[in-house]
Amino acid sequence: MSRDRITPFATLAMSVALSLNCAPLFASQQTADSVAPEAATDRQQQSMVKGEEWMVASANPLASEAGADILRQGGNAIDAMIATQLVLGLVEPQSSGIGGGAFLVYWDNHSNTLTTYDGRETAPYAVTPILFQDQQGNPLKFFDAVIGGRSVGTPGTVKLLWHTHQRRGKLGWKKLFAPAIKLAQDGFTVSPRLAALVAKDQEYLQRYPTTRAYFFDDQGQPIQAGQTLKNPQYAATLRQIAEHGASAFYHGAIAKDIVKAVREVEDNPGVLSVMDLATYQVKQRPAICAPYRQYQICGMGPPSSGALTLGQIMGMLSHYPLDKMGADDVHSWRLLGDASRLAFADRGLYMADSDYVPMPTRGLLAEDYLSQRAALLKDKQALKEAKAGEPRWHYAMPLAQDESLELPSTSHFSIVDRDRNVVSMTTTIENGFGSRLMVRGFLLNNELTDFSFRSHVDGRPIANRVEPGKRPRSSMAPTIVMQDDKPLLAIGSPGGSQIIGYVAKTLVGHLDWGLDLQQAIDLPNMNNRFGPFELEQGTAAEQWAPKLEQLGFDTKIKPLNSGVQAIRLDGKTLIGAADPRREGKVIAE
Repeated sequence: MSRDRITPFATLAMSVALSLNCAPLFASQQTADSVAPEAATDRQQQSMVKGEEWMVASANPLASEAGADILRQGGNAIDAMIATQLVLGLVEPQSSGIGGGAFLVYWDNHSNTLTTYDGRETAPYAVTPILFQDQQGNPLKFFDAVIGGRSVGTPGTVKLLWHTHQRRGKLGWKKLFAPAIKLAQDGFTVSPRLAALVAKDQEYLQRYPTTRAYFFDDQGQPIQAGQTLKNPQYAATLRQIAEHGASAFYHGAIAKDIVKAVREVEDNPGVLSVMDLATYQVKQRPAICAPYRQYQICGMGPPSSGALTLGQIMGMLSHYPLDKMGADDVHSWRLLGDASRLAFADRGLYMADSDYVPMPTRGLLAEDYLSQRAALLKDKQALKEAKAGEPRWHYAMPLAQDESLELPSTSHFSIVDRDRNVVSMTTTIENGFGSRLMVRGFLLNNELTDFSFRSHVDGRPIANRVEPGKRPRSSMAPTIVMQDDKPLLAIGSPGGSQIIGYVAKTLVGHLDWGLDLQQAIDLPNMNNRFGPFELEQGTAAEQWAPKLEQLGFDTKIKPLNSGVQAIRLDGKTLIGAADPRREGKVIAE
């Protein structure tokens, strides 16, 4: 790929980044900024890594090393995925773990097939529409809903790992647990990011005995960077799952302890039951693919909104010559921002768990529909308002806009093995440290707060309302970019509903502007979901505020904590890059 289109803006953006240590319907989403605990921490310099045999790119060096160790032993991408996830749950517990859920996009190179696996958490069967409402029917304040058992959904990650290994794994199941068990038993070095996030969240982590005992010393002081932290309870839990498979988690003593923690917490109990755990199922779903120039952008369909919303954004942008405009043209960013606003308007109205709610999935990505939406961007001013469109749909159901929050936590990793099988997986417990309930060494998710707290607005149902057994809508966007029917990129990011913008920016930077992977990831984040243009604090993005305001945008300078991990398959060469905003590492051979 040519690099001769690197612009002054992109060069400035990289140097700055590397030197650094709307409408009432959307009011709820915008308040997420003030309650997001997994904030930005110090940056680290990252450089591209090349390999030929295999590659792992994850958000933590210890997790990347675990995946690499499995690949060195002859394991495949699925095997390495399992080892990577189990270590992430130990060393980055605020972001993901076996108490949460995940989406996997997988390319099987032998059969030339792209498959997605849905390990999203589900609502307990005992939930009601007023789960997150007070006695007057008003939505609860966010942390009144999050902290405790009320927000805990049925975890899906362990079943996802088991399900995919039984069908596609190569090495023995037990072997894949060895790296995480050893680290949990012997101890690992606390990273600066984990220490900073524990200190920031201590008001909530101190609330319950299990998290207080694990993350704080006898004097109530939080763990410190560089300290060795052991988690023998997590090691014991992993040994049981390694020995007995996923049934050890979803049945028996572990399941009973999860339910007990959720239902018996004093201040905010939930309704999760042993039946919810025993009946949980991973769902294999067809990938959602959307054309973008000579590429296909493929990812996870509903209940994730990631691939649909990303596909809409890229589909609208395909009508404009971004490659000629470049990164130093304010209208490139205007187009990105307003295309995102239009896509998010559709997301808020239509997107949810399609097993429960009819969705115009094909209509949202139809060429004629996206052409109509793209035409709204032709004037060189910010859109005065971004309304949901009317895609072709055989089902006429009046819906109301969603009001749910989705906060910037989560983790993403990408893996390519010797046989060129590809993993793109995004994994989460939702909010940083989830529900703050810790059971047998792992944190439980607060995924149910990804549902809308209201079920109806003015008598119209909200697609993403709480229902028994339903999976809450997500913005996770594990992505595989295809070219000529073969994978070109595996990419994704954490970041709540910001994920979609982080991935879109990186794809435009790499595919349109000719930046290499590291340069594209390093570009300052500039997202627009609901009206205000959010510009990454401490980067060259701040300099765009006056120009964007001249076009009619409101701007907001704030930390935008992406964590993009990407791998490019370039002939026989693998090229990987990690986001400097987190502690990621790429390992290759």
